[in-house]
Amino acid sequence: MDAGSLNSYSNLKGQSRCPLQEQLLQRKNSKENMDRFIPNRSAMDFDYAHYMLTDGRKIKENQTVCSPAREAYRKQLAETLNMNRTRILAFKNKPPAPVELFPTEHSTASAHPTKSAKPRRHIPQSSERTLDAPDLVDDFYLNLLDWGSSNVLAIALGNTVYLWDASDSSTSELVTVDDENGPVTSVSWAPDGRHIAIGLNNSEVQLWDSASNRQIKSGFNGMEQSHPHDRRNGWSDC
Repeated sequence: MDAGSLNSYSNLKGQSRCPLQEQLLQRKNSKENMDRFIPNRSAMDFDYAHYMLTDGRKIKENQTVCSPAREAYRKQLAETLNMNRTRILAFKNKPPAPVELFPTEHSTASAHPTKSAKPRRHIPQSSERTLDAPDLVDDFYLNLLDWGSSNVLAIALGNTVYLWDASDSSTSELVTVDDENGPVTSVSWAPDGRHIAIGLNNSEVQLWDSASNRQIKSGFNGMEQSHPHDRRNGWSDC
C-alpha cells in the first residue's frame, strides 16, 4: 500500500467517527473530569429511602378512599414528618437553617416556653437598723467584723472587742487589750457560736468564751506555723 492510499484511509477513518466519539476524545485530551454523580452517604436518610423503596409503593398501590378529615390528617402528618420528599438520594449536605433576624411571636414562644415568673424579692429602700462603729479601721488585710452562728456580731474597734446581739440589740464589751499588744487585727467565731478567736497586732491569738467572758487559751501565730502537727506548741491555758 502506497503513501497516498494510507493518507486516504486515515482521512476516511477520521470522517467515520461519530460526534459523540469526537466529544469524548476532546474531553479525554483536555483531561476533563468525567466522574459520575455519586450520592453523599452522610447526607442521606437511609430509613426514609428504605421505606419509600418498600412500604411506600405498597401504600400508594393499596390506598383506599378515606374521609376528608382523615385525609387532611394524613397530609398534615406527612408534612410534619417530612414524608412528602420525592428524592431519596442526596448529592450534597443540606444548607443550614436561616437565622431569623426578626423572630415572630410564634417562633419566640416555641423556642422559649413560658415559665411561671418568680415573685420579685422586696428590697427596702431604708435600713432596718443602723450600727454605729466609730474608729473602725478601713483596711483590706484586717478582719474586724464577724457574725457568729448564735446571731451575735463581733466588732473590733481599736484595742476593744464588742459583741452586739441581734436578737435584743444589746451590746457588751468582751475584752480590751493594752497598747503594747494591740490593736485587735482580726476576730473569728467558732462554728458553735460561743467561742471566738481574737488576733492581736503582736501576732498573739487569744481564744475567748463569749458566754462567760473568759479567756481560755492564748498563743502566738508563729509558734503554730512552725509546728503545724502539734497545735499545742505555743499555746497556754488561762
